[in-house]
Parts: sequence; structure tokens; C-alpha cells
Amino acid sequence: MAKSEKKVVRAEALPDAVATTANDDIADDWQPTPEAKQQATTFRIISWVAWVLAIGAEAFAIFWLLRQVPFETVHLIWLIVIAVAIAGLAITGPILWKKANHLDPASKKQPVRLFVQNQLGVLMTLLAFVPLIVLILTNKNMDGKQKAIAGSVAGVLAIVALVFAPDLAPVSREDIAADQNAVVKLTGKDEVFWTKAGSVYHLCQQASAVNLQSKDGTIYSGTVTQAVAAGKNRLTKQVDLELKQCGITPPAGTASSAPAPSASATK
Repeated sequence: MAKSEKKVVRAEALPDAVATTANDDIADDWQPTPEAKQQATTFRIISWVAWVLAIGAEAFAIFWLLRQVPFETVHLIWLIVIAVAIAGLAITGPILWKKANHLDPASKKQPVRLFVQNQLGVLMTLLAFVPLIVLILTNKNMDGKQKAIAGSVAGVLAIVALVFAPDLAPVSREDIAADQNAVVKLTGKDEVFWTKAGSVYHLCQQASAVNLQSKDGTIYSGTVTQAVAAGKNRLTKQVDLELKQCGITPPAGTASSAPAPSASATK
């Protein structure tokens, strides 16, 4: 087992933290840290502000700009500027909303909330663009060329914004609990390793992936809960490889493979 030359930094201890070992049973009601919940709340507030501003800009375009008679070039330019602003806000909202959901995910026990919370970005993006596009194309104050230009620009911007809207790798509290349970059962303790650049956590500091991800020469260690609070919401898919690289022999009768992540998740 090759020794990592990266600097390992231990995450700050959680308040009232309890050491977890392979002999402990981990409940499926995993809870985020207070710090993670606070950060998630901040992200959600910013997301809602972005969405409200986007819909407000859309309303201005619909109820004032599109009603201008005659509809001149200057109005068309302003319509395009507003559409670009709406796109920027519509992209910002889902990005931060998804970060919030990964820091403080919903539970599978509430499937409707889980789905709506994870895919709210799609709904809000459609709400910010579809009425505007429809009213541009049906506007009686614009000529055919103006409709074509404005409709095309708004349509392309809507498509771009929708690329960022869905959460293709949604996470639930049960998913994180399952990963935490897998880590403890495989390694004997609740300790994982991650980097600022990476999106997942790993089984040891010698793992090749965590060393490749460490562009700044630093690897962080802590519990699964601390890793999630740092924005790393799941265990690597390369569990079998990392068990070998880490020199870890799982207890007899313990499956070496981690819980199957969503099909869209990356390694």
C-alpha cells in the first residue's frame, strides 16, 4: 500500500459527536449537521430570490414591454436583454437549489416532497420562460421578423437554462445513511477522505482517486456527515479498488461493494 504524500487535514469535530464503529447499528434517519442545514437554508433563500426576480422580469416583459405600440427596435433589444437576465437568474436558482438539497436532502419516506424538492428547478425554469415565449409568438404588436428574433433567442436561452435545472443525481437521507453504514461495516469506523475538487468521498488517503483530485495537495478526513457538510454527498463507486489500495480487508460476510448509486452518478 503506497503512502500518500498529500497533507491530510482533519475536519473539525461535530458538537456532541459519537464515534461509530462496525459494531454499531446506523439508523436510516440520517441528519445533516446544523451548519449544513444553515448553509442549505441560505442557498434556498438565494434560489427563491433568483426565481422571484426572474419571474418578475418576465412579468415586466409581458405586461409592459410586449404591449408597446408600435413595437420598435429598442423594445426588441430590451426584450432580449431581459431574456438574458431571466436566463442568468434561472440558471443560478437551480444550481444553488441542488447544492442545498445535497446538504440537507429530503427523505424517501416523503416521496412527493423528495421528487418536488429535487426537481423544483425544472418547474421554476419553465415558469420563467414558457409564458414569455408563448406571448412573444402570439404578440400582435410585433412583426414576423421581431417575433422570429425574440422567440429564437428566448427559446435558446430557455434550453440552456433547462440544462442546469434538473438534478440528475438526487440524494435522499436514506442514501447517505446507507453509504455511512457501508463505510462503517467495511472499514470498522466512520471515517472517510475527500478533497475540495472532488464530488465524492473515499475510504482512505492512499486511494488513487482522492490523490488525483487533490490539486492543492490537501486531503480532508472526517465522518460521512462531515463529508456531506463539505459538499460530498456520496461514497465513491470504486469501492472494490479502494479496499485493495487501502489495504482494507472487510469483515467476513460483509459485501465489498457499496450501495448502488443512481445510474447518472459519476465515480
